[in-house]
Amino acid sequence: MTIVLKDLRVLGVAADVDRGTVVVGPDGRIRYAGPSAAAPEVEGAALALPGHTVAAGLIDIHTHGGHGITFGAGAGQVVCAALEADLRAYAAWVATTGVTGFLLSIAAPDRAALHTLVEIYAAIFSAWPDVSSEAVGARPLGLHLEGPYLNPVRKGAFNPTWLRAPRVQEVEALIDAGQGWVRQMTLAPELPGALEVAALLRRRGVVPALGHSETDYESAAAALRDHFNHVTHAFNAQLGFHHRRPGVLGAVLTSDGVTAELIADTVHVHPGAMKVLLRCLGTGRVVLVTDAMAAAGLGDGRYDLLGETVFVKDGQARHADGTIASSTATLDLCVRNMVRVVGVTLPEALAMASHNPARALALEDRFGSLAEGRVADLVVLDPDLRVALTVVGGQIVYQAGR
Repeated sequence: MTIVLKDLRVLGVAADVDRGTVVVGPDGRIRYAGPSAAAPEVEGAALALPGHTVAAGLIDIHTHGGHGITFGAGAGQVVCAALEADLRAYAAWVATTGVTGFLLSIAAPDRAALHTLVEIYAAIFSAWPDVSSEAVGARPLGLHLEGPYLNPVRKGAFNPTWLRAPRVQEVEALIDAGQGWVRQMTLAPELPGALEVAALLRRRGVVPALGHSETDYESAAAALRDHFNHVTHAFNAQLGFHHRRPGVLGAVLTSDGVTAELIADTVHVHPGAMKVLLRCLGTGRVVLVTDAMAAAGLGDGRYDLLGETVFVKDGQARHADGTIASSTATLDLCVRNMVRVVGVTLPEALAMASHNPARALALEDRFGSLAEGRVADLVVLDPDLRVALTVVGGQIVYQAGR
């Protein structure tokens, strides 16, 4: 079916049209995006959305779940049908937040459980419904393995018994089990064997992300220069900045070409610190993520995360000792915060949540851009920057009020 979105602001990577039109063809690709006066005459469902903004759909490359769902819950006793049902439910819910694609951030208590999880999810992804025939919701783009190769000193919300030193043979087996669906792996560069594993990941097309690290500035800078090309949740779970000991954060801020995640919920990172990151890296290298847990989209209460109990109060997820544990943020909230609290433009904020994550995963030839010929994964925001419409593969999967 052809879809026409008209009378709205059209935001692309290199375009900003106030009164524009987007035409989505029956093949699920963008046929036209530009001024309404030049739009082709087509037959199809037309939606007039004055005061709204359309842009590339949001992509969350670091989330552990949401709406009561934790990816890989019950690792070690997992059932494929249960994981698929959870994934479908999550995909439908997260589309209401403007997300059209996402990585599943997963972990497990031991090598066998993690290997099994990767195998099961790879099979689910490979059989995922073609959006042209069935509108499920946001599309899973693959896996992010956050650990188990993390420094226990900077473990964050992780159960320390789950952590260990990396081994090339084990990582090779995980990549093979993933059948191309393992997209990113977070590890601490100071662990024995970490640099060899990072080199392996790059050879195999997996993004090596520096995170959960206690190493010093010199080692972190060398790792970001030679082995790692991405940073997991900058500022969080890494050695901070001191003027005589710049630490991991100092290496991130002075890096060249590296992309860095930012949890822009204003809980994990102060808005002033966000501005520092933007001043150093620029908006083109910052990737907005949620690092969300099951409580995202739900209320306060007690939850399980990565084998640990987490308490959510006033929307903040913490361990009993007060340590921040994941988040309850949604990606559209992060976009609003970047505009209203940090002060970036709407095109910049949206690019940090769409184009930048797609580029970090080397998927920018398919996703993250509102351009003719690209996959029609779109988000429409109302004048209050709330999600009004989400389109995945040319199909409307969410419309506010319906």
